[in-house]
Amino acid sequence: MMYEHLTVIGGRAHPELAREIAQYLGVDLGRVDLWNFPDGEIGLKILENIRGRDVFLVQPTCPSANETLMELLLLIDACKRASAARITAVMPYFGYARQDRKDSGRVPITAKLVANLITTAGADRVLTMDLHAAQIQGFFDLPVDHLYASPFLDQYFIGLEIPSADMVIVSPDEGSIKRTLQHCEHLHGSLAIVDKRRTSATETQQANIIGGPIAGKTALLFDDMITTGGSIVGAVNVVHRHGAKKIYVGASHAVFVGQAIALLKAAPIDEIVVTNSVPLGDKAQSLPNLRVVSIAPLLGEAIKRIHRNESVSYLFE
Repeated sequence: MMYEHLTVIGGRAHPELAREIAQYLGVDLGRVDLWNFPDGEIGLKILENIRGRDVFLVQPTCPSANETLMELLLLIDACKRASAARITAVMPYFGYARQDRKDSGRVPITAKLVANLITTAGADRVLTMDLHAAQIQGFFDLPVDHLYASPFLDQYFIGLEIPSADMVIVSPDEGSIKRTLQHCEHLHGSLAIVDKRRTSATETQQANIIGGPIAGKTALLFDDMITTGGSIVGAVNVVHRHGAKKIYVGASHAVFVGQAIALLKAAPIDEIVVTNSVPLGDKAQSLPNLRVVSIAPLLGEAIKRIHRNESVSYLFE
């Protein structure tokens, strides 16, 4: 057997992705029984021998973040107590990533707290994708493999055969410029930036475009995540007002909470291209212009390389 000592176990956050990864690797998904007690506490039991095995726990800490995070911690603890040789937390989406600094007085740095919890629970390494801030890797006192979905998203847009002279790649705000430049390098489009300014603690204003031109061109906007949809839809509306012929949106994490579905449905977007790092659910299926790119091959290949002690950085060189 190719992976004699490898076990992939999926939590309840995203069982479909866990199955896809196991299928890519050609292994059976590890059996685990998960349930909730009447008071809401989580119970679980691993239903097979994992002593001495290299265990990969697939569990994005997506909404409900508290539930999925706690379930991940219990899975790690159970594997540790079952004498697994190595435990890797596979977190395609890392919840609480936006709380990565003290931006005002008397607030927690929750991303660091979550890193501490995962380490203390007994994980040996973390495999994640498109962290909201790359420096979160430094919050962990254990190895972190940080993957990027951009090559998979770019490959989709390459398949649309948009002429580079007709393409402008738009950063939805100044903070996303580095990510946008990477897409520019692969897709060979010109660069534009939406000027986004905060007017209050809860409101932003997006009115101007830096760079371009936009008029008569196909605009591609990329972000790491779409949560409530307000920021990306605001940027889309600015691009639309500046005369874009077509507008495409790409994002690694389709969190889609609050009014996100309604906002995206009403926005002048030709296609929304996302990965399956989090489960999309029935609401997202109501978006007729939604396209989903599977990252199971990316995660599966990373798991294979970690298991074999091979280079993971090779995946994005």
